[in-house]
Amino acid sequence: MSTAIRIFQGQFGRVALLDMDKSLVAHAHSECHVLIKASGADTYFNVRDRSHLLTDRTAVLINAWEPHFYDHKPNAPRTVLIALYIEPKWLAGINRSLFLSARPDFFPSPCVDLSPTTRRHADDLIMTMLSVGELSRDGVESMLFDLMIDIIERFSEWRHMSRLFAPGMVQSSDARIRRAITSIRENVGQPIDMGDLARQCNLSRAHFFSLFRRCTHMTPSVFLNMLRMERACTRLADPGAGTLGRLSEELGFSEQGHFTRFFRQHLGVAPSDYRRIVDLYGAHPPPAALGPGSHIA
Repeated sequence: MSTAIRIFQGQFGRVALLDMDKSLVAHAHSECHVLIKASGADTYFNVRDRSHLLTDRTAVLINAWEPHFYDHKPNAPRTVLIALYIEPKWLAGINRSLFLSARPDFFPSPCVDLSPTTRRHADDLIMTMLSVGELSRDGVESMLFDLMIDIIERFSEWRHMSRLFAPGMVQSSDARIRRAITSIRENVGQPIDMGDLARQCNLSRAHFFSLFRRCTHMTPSVFLNMLRMERACTRLADPGAGTLGRLSEELGFSEQGHFTRFFRQHLGVAPSDYRRIVDLYGAHPPPAALGPGSHIA
């Protein structure tokens, strides 16, 4: 059974140190997503319909909105990995052009070779997450800053995109899909019949699914599940959110057990474990605006 060792959550997004031994269902995130092995066996993530090897010397980079899944091979040993889910708005506070990290083509390659510097930044963060006691917001954000800026500088298309004034988020040029996205967002906690949603868009179910995938790179169901997971993670980190049963109802699940299974299939851990282990960091500005001598300018 997969377990969470430690989770940090704040304006920067989330960082999770996970001990994994079971595959996850296909899912997506609105954040840019970085996966680095901490220890254990080499393992695999499926991105863009291809399985990519995660080793001590590689990282898997997943764009916002990009479907992917953890591809744990049967009977393979466990892997401890660090998973970063970094908010484009937080990166934009460092440099406005980094809101481009919300684009679905920010990282051109899903699997890259780590430099010694990037590996050192990742190891510093991993060791910090393994340490005992609470950590300062400044310390956590400074380490995330160093790691993410190094990754972005080496492996992203942000410079080319900023010269082209490329928009910083997924936008559909089709008004029907925009209406569908709005409807899904407004009804995250309600049962959604995708056939009814297709009819509201004056499309057949098959055409609706095809057009939605073409515009967003994911199915309507994966998009809905992404929103449910984002809300679940936010609420689980809130001490005043109430019981898991109440949260299950809020997200549209008829039974708490269904929510627990859904959450575990997407993140690998139970919501009760997530709530118990997450360290919440409150509102705080980015570590610093980039100044003279910074890599990104």
